[in-house]
Amino acid sequence: MAEVIWGLGTSHVPSIGAAMDHGKTADPYWKPLFDGYAPAREWMAEHRPDVAVIIYNDHANAVGLDLVPTFGIGTAESYDVADEGWGRRPVPPVIGAPELSAHLVSALMDDSFDIATFHRLDVDHGLTVPLSVYCPDPGEAWPCAVVPVLVNVIQYPQPTAARCYALGQALGRAIRSFPQDLKVAVFGTGGMSHQLAGARAGLINEDFDRMFLRSIESEPEKLAALTREDYVREAGTEGIELIMWLIMRGALSERVTRIHDTYHVPASNTAAALALFQDLGAE
Repeated sequence: MAEVIWGLGTSHVPSIGAAMDHGKTADPYWKPLFDGYAPAREWMAEHRPDVAVIIYNDHANAVGLDLVPTFGIGTAESYDVADEGWGRRPVPPVIGAPELSAHLVSALMDDSFDIATFHRLDVDHGLTVPLSVYCPDPGEAWPCAVVPVLVNVIQYPQPTAARCYALGQALGRAIRSFPQDLKVAVFGTGGMSHQLAGARAGLINEDFDRMFLRSIESEPEKLAALTREDYVREAGTEGIELIMWLIMRGALSERVTRIHDTYHVPASNTAAALALFQDLGAE
């Protein structure tokens, strides 16, 4: 049977990918962020998954605002890298895991989650930047296959934090019921606090971010109890992306150990963080 071996929460700020693509990771502005990633990257390189299930949101690059599913799963053999207006990132295309994807869609539908399926999908920085955080030098191919899981965090009403946490729990059950022996990592992406427009543009709330980083390990129910209004008020209009970390945490078992975390302000105008957890499995 498949097993979940670790979970990663990470920001997916596009400029993080650009810093890697253009060789700027040692520049004074970026070095503290990437130094913070180093211990997690070393550990993940020694604990390679066969498949990464990456929870992210498209940024109107592949999914137009005319039709925005609350939850969706990619089921393709491969996913091209989206052109976000200044050319595609110089990273490999993403290889899919269509059998696992189809299993997850079916299992989640049977678990009362209505899932949109994407048989063709370009993936933007919401997915490729977390892959680069995991593996900064993929060469000709990423080291694992990927199941993209899309979440609407852009268009109101977004799913509640509680619904996302419940989806994560269902996702974990679905992964573990897949009959092939696969090692699976689950990524929750986005955040931390940031707001890109409006009267509060530039908002960063370090106190809330650090509370979230503490609580995601052992008190996810506390974070799941927050309303979408709580997230927008405390973390900004784009900080609501943090609900995708709860899907990752829900997919892990209750017994986890924190391998590494890091927090950095700012990456562009965003509070950026990483939290890595090893899944210790059920008792």
